[in-house]
Amino acid sequence: MSAEQSTDGRGGEVPAPADQPPADQPPADQPPADQPPADPAAAGRPTWRARFRRARAKAGPTTTDAGEAASDRASGGDGPASAAPPPGRPAEAGVAEEPRTGEPRTGEPRTGEPRTGEPGADKAVETAGAGGKDPVTTAHPDPWARFAPVPERTPGRLRRALAAVGRAFVHEWTLVAVASALLAVAMTWPTLRYPQYTIPQDVWDPTLQAWQMAWSGHILTLDVAQLWHGNAFYPDRYSFAFSDTLLGYAPAGMIGEGPEAAVLRYNIMFVLAQALAFIGAYALVRQLGAGRTAAGVVGVVFAYAPWRLAQAGHLHVLSSGGIALALALLARGHGWSLRHGYRPAHRHAGWAFAGWLVATWQITLGFGIGLPFAYILGVIAVVVFVMWWVRRLWRGRRPFGVRLLLADLFGGLAFAVVGVLLALPYFKVADLHPYAMRSLDELRMYSVPLNGFLIAPEESWIWGGLHADARDGLRWPPETAVLPGFVLFALAFAGLFLSIWRVHHRVLLLAGVLLTGVLAMGTRFFGGHAGYLLLFTYLPGWQGVRTPGRFVLWMTLLLGILAAGAVAGFIQRAHETRREPAVANRLGFWLRLATLLPLLLVLVEGLNRTPHPVVPLQPEAMRTAQSPILVLPSNNRIDNNVMLWSTDRFEPIVNGNSGFITRRLAGAREVTAAFPDPNSIDYLRELGVRTVILLPGRAVGTPWERAASIPVDGLGITREEVGEAVVYRLN
Repeated sequence: MSAEQSTDGRGGEVPAPADQPPADQPPADQPPADQPPADPAAAGRPTWRARFRRARAKAGPTTTDAGEAASDRASGGDGPASAAPPPGRPAEAGVAEEPRTGEPRTGEPRTGEPRTGEPGADKAVETAGAGGKDPVTTAHPDPWARFAPVPERTPGRLRRALAAVGRAFVHEWTLVAVASALLAVAMTWPTLRYPQYTIPQDVWDPTLQAWQMAWSGHILTLDVAQLWHGNAFYPDRYSFAFSDTLLGYAPAGMIGEGPEAAVLRYNIMFVLAQALAFIGAYALVRQLGAGRTAAGVVGVVFAYAPWRLAQAGHLHVLSSGGIALALALLARGHGWSLRHGYRPAHRHAGWAFAGWLVATWQITLGFGIGLPFAYILGVIAVVVFVMWWVRRLWRGRRPFGVRLLLADLFGGLAFAVVGVLLALPYFKVADLHPYAMRSLDELRMYSVPLNGFLIAPEESWIWGGLHADARDGLRWPPETAVLPGFVLFALAFAGLFLSIWRVHHRVLLLAGVLLTGVLAMGTRFFGGHAGYLLLFTYLPGWQGVRTPGRFVLWMTLLLGILAAGAVAGFIQRAHETRREPAVANRLGFWLRLATLLPLLLVLVEGLNRTPHPVVPLQPEAMRTAQSPILVLPSNNRIDNNVMLWSTDRFEPIVNGNSGFITRRLAGAREVTAAFPDPNSIDYLRELGVRTVILLPGRAVGTPWERAASIPVDGLGITREEVGEAVVYRLN
């Protein structure tokens, strides 16, 4: 057999390939015949490649090699691994050596198959089949695979879900929500100690607001058209619009029935309102660019400022968390922060739309603080639009985005539509009861004097007793003792000089503090002609707001943002100082502790000593009496309790209390002062009253003190004692 020929697996001869060199020409990788090898001892010794293949053959096939071998077998490929050993060098048992460069090949690999010397070329070899049959490709493992790292196991759905839940539990906003709820429970304690029987502050206004939540939840499940016509103030219409409604809490009002459920509901929402105020202020300051500690300080200040302790009986005033939260979401959606300015890359239409929805919900809680919020939001929108347009003209195109524009249009439209729909019943009340409009005398009574910003209410644990003499000089301390906090004043003053905010932002914040302070002073600032009276006279709806002092809410928020700049600046300086090795070793721990000092101080200043009286129990007679009902005695305080007692059946009652008293109710109180007598009985029958319930225990010191002892013979009525009440049926 010539050198140009080779044998196949059956002993036959096949012609040599055309590219095989002549027999007298040595391969390219062998020296000429007249030149001795570089290492004579290496002649006839297996090459390192052959030894490597021998080790692989002993190790067994790998998944990768087996796959490649199977591919070669399926395609009938003659890869380089199937070449015969060169002459004079016997093949290893079961292993075929790869030919050196220039040696004959049995076939060319197809496109994409490895060649000699390329990666993957040594992953498969051929062994001769039994009986001289066609060679069989055998795959062998990579010996270096044993040193590779063990691959991680792909987690299943349950494991991935648990991991996601775990990440959610340790997320910043989850921790903030949990911490705010726990802090609210602690700072309002003992509100939730006996939540079905006690109520914060007193048993007057809080029981009225407990009735409001119960009524809205009750009527929305029965007849939405009757929402504004409450069961109190019978037979007057639109009685639900006589004061702020807390309509946004209606979903809570759908749970439970009766007075005890109403008290429990009120206490829960009272605590949650404080928690939401903390979250809203925290989110706003974080969005503006301050750190967690600074945001926590502002959250505590906004939720537990000393002036808020006097408003414990006014849930619609304490429910201000939606204001700060809406501003935070709107700023987030528009990619704007106080520290970094406008950043188009951070825009998000969804956050902006959510901000409008929160603002819409906030205004459903009442116009007492909702009306100023609506006007301030409108002013902010106009100013932002003008600034954006001017900068666009001066500095070129500034992106806004179609989605963000649509979110603002639809969100602002929803806010406006809901606001108008809520305002219509109040305009109707103003037409039916023009005497309900606020007078200048009421404005003067609720206007804050300059020293009122430094006087704390009596509910303050620290300053309440110390400021008792100062409160005696105020005309109406619950609305005019409006101390935001001495710690807050100090931090805000420091924020004018040491702050992470820019100088012009500090100046604007200071101007906002002064402006809201002037508005809170009402008629006390030069008669109010350059301040609150301008709003009261010219802006629609402002004639229904009689408490200028509640502008301290905005003053507190702006002071808090100034203070946040100071706290964040102090923390930044502390971190820079701690990087110095000498300071880190000696004062590192104390510097960390010092950064928490502002938070601790505002918490202590927000501690309260708010009373929690027991709510009067519902008289047994009210559970079965025929309606309409009049409960005596009737006055602006007891009628709050009567409204609460009516929440089990919501039967029509003549009693009622609100921001004003209708002339019909005032007339009923005057006429029935001599009840039971023919004149009062005839008057009540004309109103449609069928039952009068007299509470002798509550009548002491009132015109009805002796009513239970007056005989009813000849009056055409019946009298019966039911429990501690005396029931008169006007048959």
